[in-house]
Amino acid sequence: MPPLLSSDTSAGSGSGWSQLAAALREAIPVAEVDRIWAFRVVRRDGQDFGTAILSRVDGVRRRISTARFILTVKGKKRGQFTWSHEEVGSGPIEALDELLALVPRRSDEEEPPAPVDPSAWFPPESHDPPAAG
Repeated sequence: MPPLLSSDTSAGSGSGWSQLAAALREAIPVAEVDRIWAFRVVRRDGQDFGTAILSRVDGVRRRISTARFILTVKGKKRGQFTWSHEEVGSGPIEALDELLALVPRRSDEEEPPAPVDPSAWFPPESHDPPAAG
């Protein structure tokens, strides 16, 4: 049986993506992330599999990485979440297209990933004091 697309069809949003963004906030300097692309979530055997490509600017270098998650959505282990993050390339800031070519594809038949606004995953932190009430 072929894998099913998750019922959450909006790229980069949903429970698995939210958990991945929270994990990445603790692992990388998210203020440097300037672009994100998310593949559609694939559901197989009661689990959602998500993959995203991140671009971040680190000084004069651009770093490209992949972030993945597996979220169990059915069965006894429902809610179990695992994730990974791996840098796949780095180069000059202007080398975005060349660096993206280094990212492995999941399938030749797959649709390309959709852009995700980085502020959707990593909203700027507010440093304003709370309003007096």
